[in-house]
Amino acid sequence: MKKYFRGLTFYILIFIIILYFVRIYWQQPQEIVEFDFTQLLNEIQEGNVSTVDMAENRISGTLSDGTQFEAYIPEMMGDSFGDYVFNLAQEEGAVITLEGIPPIETPWFVDILPSVFMILIFVVFWFVFMQNSQGGGSKVMSFGKSKAKLNKPDEGKIINFSDVAGLKEEKEEMEEIVDFLKHPKKYVDLGARIPKGILMVGPPGTGKTYLSRAVAGEAGVPFYNISGSEFVEMFVGVGASRVRDLFDTAKKNPPCIIFIDEIDAVGRKRGAGLGGGHDEREQTLNQLLVEMDGFGDHEGIIIMAATNRPDILDPALLRPGRFDREVTIGIPDIKEREEILRLHAKNKPLGEDIDFKVLSRRTPGFTPADLENILNEAALLSARKNHKNITMKSIEEATTKVIAGVEKKSRVVSESERKITAYHESGHALLARLLPDMDPVHQVTIIPRGRAGGFTMQLPSEDRSYMTKKRMEKDLIVFLGGRIAEKIILDDISTGAQNDLSRVTKVARAMVTKYAMSENLSQMSYEDGEEVFLGRDMTTKQNYSEHVAAEIDREVRRIVDNAYDEAYRLLSENVDKLHDMASALLEYETIHSEEFELIFTEGFEALKEVKLKEEEAEEEARVKEKAKEAEKIEKAKEVAKLEKEMKDIAEEKAKEAETTTDDENTHS
Repeated sequence: MKKYFRGLTFYILIFIIILYFVRIYWQQPQEIVEFDFTQLLNEIQEGNVSTVDMAENRISGTLSDGTQFEAYIPEMMGDSFGDYVFNLAQEEGAVITLEGIPPIETPWFVDILPSVFMILIFVVFWFVFMQNSQGGGSKVMSFGKSKAKLNKPDEGKIINFSDVAGLKEEKEEMEEIVDFLKHPKKYVDLGARIPKGILMVGPPGTGKTYLSRAVAGEAGVPFYNISGSEFVEMFVGVGASRVRDLFDTAKKNPPCIIFIDEIDAVGRKRGAGLGGGHDEREQTLNQLLVEMDGFGDHEGIIIMAATNRPDILDPALLRPGRFDREVTIGIPDIKEREEILRLHAKNKPLGEDIDFKVLSRRTPGFTPADLENILNEAALLSARKNHKNITMKSIEEATTKVIAGVEKKSRVVSESERKITAYHESGHALLARLLPDMDPVHQVTIIPRGRAGGFTMQLPSEDRSYMTKKRMEKDLIVFLGGRIAEKIILDDISTGAQNDLSRVTKVARAMVTKYAMSENLSQMSYEDGEEVFLGRDMTTKQNYSEHVAAEIDREVRRIVDNAYDEAYRLLSENVDKLHDMASALLEYETIHSEEFELIFTEGFEALKEVKLKEEEAEEEARVKEKAKEAEKIEKAKEVAKLEKEMKDIAEEKAKEAETTTDDENTHS
């Protein structure tokens, strides 16, 4: 009960009630009867008027029963009517007053009521606004309270290590933390110091947050989850206050896990050139560093954080005693991708043709989030087509959709643009097939998808962690295949190669500046300096001279020119195959790996024969299907006819039995 008296709302409510009663008291209405001239004269003549007050053209008074009345003298009557009423009332013995009626004055506090109400409305609006912005309820002024969400082991769905596919070594690393949270005495007796903080590093969508939840579920301890951006507010000092409140709350509930997602929002390097030492984000980081030093090694509090930008974190955050251990969660390999696909497909109806090993081979470089998205898109496609389960074809279509975008068959494309796109994509695909040790071509299409008018998809046959110089040079040749095919066949070039040229420039410059793959420059890295706003400088800086910059430009140009010449030579020697590929694309729009290999080895005519046989087989299958349906219909008709005949026979027998019974009754 006391908390209501401590709040400002209670006193505001009392003030409003007092004002309400004061206004009722001072403005309590009294019943006044209004007479016209005839009624007033009749009442006076009958002696019912006890008092009469006259003021200018208004006559008021009191009747014998206490009722108040009033009447007005019309201007046309003049003063004579007033004199007449005065004399008549005097004759009837009424008490007459001529002082007049003083004007009614409104109390001063009633005059200020509108202003008071406007102020109250503003105060109420401000309180409601602050409640909505800070979470509502009684936490109106709780700017400095932590917004961490508490997930207890006995509430909601518990995630264990068995729910996390792949990440075998990472889970083994985390099992040590789980064991410490369950049996801390074992480590204390041996004098071991468990890491206070664990930083999980990896690309987006690799399962950093999910793995942290699995650690909390496996250990069965409370899990405080907060994002790094939730610490910082528009008010100075709020972030540091929330950090203090979060750690105070955690210290009251050991053992527990504090998980800070996207910690780079508050953990960036200090002195970024904006805000200086008084920057709100830096104050929050400073408080976080202090709090991580403020609890002991064996208090049972583990801090976990996730980021995909470890290079921009402050060094003080990564020193031993704070985030002692860094766990890298990378892109899953082929075996892990198969486990992830099986896990996400557990509750989905799958067709008999689903092969997870094939799917895992076709999805190199995909994160767990990408794989889950593929299966979800496949389920949506199957539902759109009213299928009962998810087929392999649906998953392949979903994979292409995730990589390249939605297929736009309705887009109107002119014949000339279709021809440009066909030769462009044929150039890419043909060079990918002619060069040794390149990824096999999986699909070539001229159907627009996303922002692309067509694309050539290559799927790696194996996972790859490194790129060699020769492989990067071959990639440049393949990238330039579309532009060169347009030049050779159409004797013109188009803007469709813009993305290819951008990739060529990026790869060639990286070969020279990052990886020192140039023949004429020393084995040095010529990368630019620190990025914008990540260090103490406002802009990037060039750590080499203008002479070296000119040498770099010459080397980049040499590498690109060599790739261009080699691509031109290969396509010029295989123009017939280029024509076959383009003709096939113009005819069928999409070509898959087996069809592409057939065109490359035997030509376009061989593909036409295969397609013709497939169409004949499909037509034959349709005819057989129709024949089966017709046969089913005929059988159904025969069954219906037989049932009708049986019914007629049964009815005739019933009639005969009734006739026999009637004859026997008549005879009797």
